[in-house]
Amino acid sequence: MLRILINALRTGVVTIHYPAEPSVPPDRFRGAPVLRAGSHLPPPSVCPAGAISEHFDAEGRHVALDLARCVFCGRCAEDPWADAVVMGRDFELAAHRRDDLRIEVVADDPAVLAAGPAPDRDAEAARASSEIHRVLGRSLHLRHLDAGSCNACDWELAALLNPVYDVRRLGIDFVASPRHADGVVVTGPVTRNLETAVRRTVEAVPDPRVVIAVGACAASGGIVGEGYASAGGVDRVLPVDVYVPGCPPRPEAILFGILVAVGRLDARGLPREG
Repeated sequence: MLRILINALRTGVVTIHYPAEPSVPPDRFRGAPVLRAGSHLPPPSVCPAGAISEHFDAEGRHVALDLARCVFCGRCAEDPWADAVVMGRDFELAAHRRDDLRIEVVADDPAVLAAGPAPDRDAEAARASSEIHRVLGRSLHLRHLDAGSCNACDWELAALLNPVYDVRRLGIDFVASPRHADGVVVTGPVTRNLETAVRRTVEAVPDPRVVIAVGACAASGGIVGEGYASAGGVDRVLPVDVYVPGCPPRPEAILFGILVAVGRLDARGLPREG
């Protein structure tokens, strides 16, 4: 016992101070790709996840990036597109709406840069968000729901409970039963076999409740997509309050999304560069 206490004193406090203080990701971290308008942007065929699309009109070639589908692999930032796309460092990408995770640029005109609609939710949605913040803002219990993931997002989610991130210091904890929860954190695409279970689990959570889609698969279906074995993203089955993109998102990104869901932090703007 004495040895344990001595080791604890030598180690000191390892818990990060995020979100009270900014968190700096390691050098090898890949954030969201940043598209440079007016440059030679990659074609859709480059992206293995189908996150890049394009269309043409009088303004020229429009290239769009869907962060909900992006797996941050960095292939679009390799030669010969290294000068057109750079991998950003931002991990605070959680959004209330799927459209807010879509970035579009006009490749032929550096003066034109567009993104998904601003998060201007209607009055009813705003009232619901306010009620969630009033009831759940100080204390939040979540049920983790694996709808068919590869376990990568699950590992990052579990890391929130370790001494480094210590999510409980913010009044957030995970529970075993949806009846004891204020919301669910869903990882993975919704498999057909679990579609009914996902609905019933969320229905067992008392109102007001939050649904947080963590990772590219939960946000959009990811590389799995939609088919005979998968319903796709969570919003194909349930209304989603917050999308947390990434494959997998780092623990701070998940924490940011949880705090956005209960109104303790504002959803951040997307990284853009003209």
